[in-house]
Amino acid sequence: MTTQQLPVGSGAQNQKQKLPMAALLALATAVFLTSLTETLPAGLLPEMSADLHVSESATGQTVTIYALGTALTAIPLTAATAGWRRKRLLLTAIAGFAVANTITALSTYYPLTMAARFVAGVAAGLAWALLAGYARRMVPAGLEGKAIAIAMAGIPVALSLGVPAGTFMGKAVTWQVAFLAMSAIAAALIAWIAAVVPDYPGQRHEHRAPMRQALRVPGVAPVLFVTLVFVLAHTILYAYIAAFLAHVGMADSTDLVLLVFGGASLLSIWITGALINRWLRSLTIGSTLLVGAAAAILAVLADSPALIYVAVLLWGLGWGGVPTLLQTAAGQAGRDQADSAQAMLVTLWNVAMAGGGVVGGVLLDSLGVTSFPWSVLTLLVPALIVVVATRTNGFPVKRSD
Repeated sequence: MTTQQLPVGSGAQNQKQKLPMAALLALATAVFLTSLTETLPAGLLPEMSADLHVSESATGQTVTIYALGTALTAIPLTAATAGWRRKRLLLTAIAGFAVANTITALSTYYPLTMAARFVAGVAAGLAWALLAGYARRMVPAGLEGKAIAIAMAGIPVALSLGVPAGTFMGKAVTWQVAFLAMSAIAAALIAWIAAVVPDYPGQRHEHRAPMRQALRVPGVAPVLFVTLVFVLAHTILYAYIAAFLAHVGMADSTDLVLLVFGGASLLSIWITGALINRWLRSLTIGSTLLVGAAAAILAVLADSPALIYVAVLLWGLGWGGVPTLLQTAAGQAGRDQADSAQAMLVTLWNVAMAGGGVVGGVLLDSLGVTSFPWSVLTLLVPALIVVVATRTNGFPVKRSD
């Protein structure tokens, strides 16, 4: 699988070329749909549990099974569909979201709802393994990082705007309407992709290698390790941020805190998109240090509401660009095995998210919420060491086109 490239020496021309914004924004909407489908139940647990006649904790497992669907199927399905044309595969994934969200909205039977959420997770695994590579192929060499940054902007938009809007819609009307709205977005997105997104071939059978071979490509393993550890650290704190804020007397400010986090994440995405082509390594180190600084403030200065907002601002600035940074690093390190590397990254990402919820729950019950920021700091140390030590492939000192 090859990336669109211009002749050597055309770097200046590349920078002047316009990005295919309509197509990249369609990918960003796909990322938005994926992220919002995953997290929307978190804001609608009371309403969903009442209609499904199960406890809120049982309803919360609709998020877990979504992540499980992604983690279990991203690698085998990516391998099985390697020969599919990319547009056909993307449309199939989006159609999966439309079907799964519609069933979720109409179901009053808990096992059926869980099955639909698993299907949504499977669709997410296909989409996540595909989207970063798709964005890279749309643009000339030298603009790949900016293209991925635009596509990944759907994540903070979903978290900072989509989830609150969906929660409001669910409470103002019904939670079913929120999920039907997601199906409507998916249907419109299918038409959008069909109209403006270019198509690319999959890999020919003779060019395919076993997915595990991507692990032997220099730089891929370090990127995957950093992904696992960084996402685990982030999720431990993010999944239980409401409990942490309640502990420090800021329970009524959770929405505002998350809004600050989301706004800072959007700014981080913009900065990352502007600088990633030349400063991927530095940005990754900076992101790790910013999230570490935020955790340090929350660990020792959480008695000050003003400093908590400062910490959340730093956290958002550090975290917002991380999906783009890691997916770009995996794509660049993986080269011809980029899709395989992306599939493994997606799998580890979701394993880390599920693991963060479990580890955070154990910490909450055993050590309390004050252990969360210390855990983040502990996990970020090895991540930082690996980024600093990986100086050629993965997180190179100098960018190579």
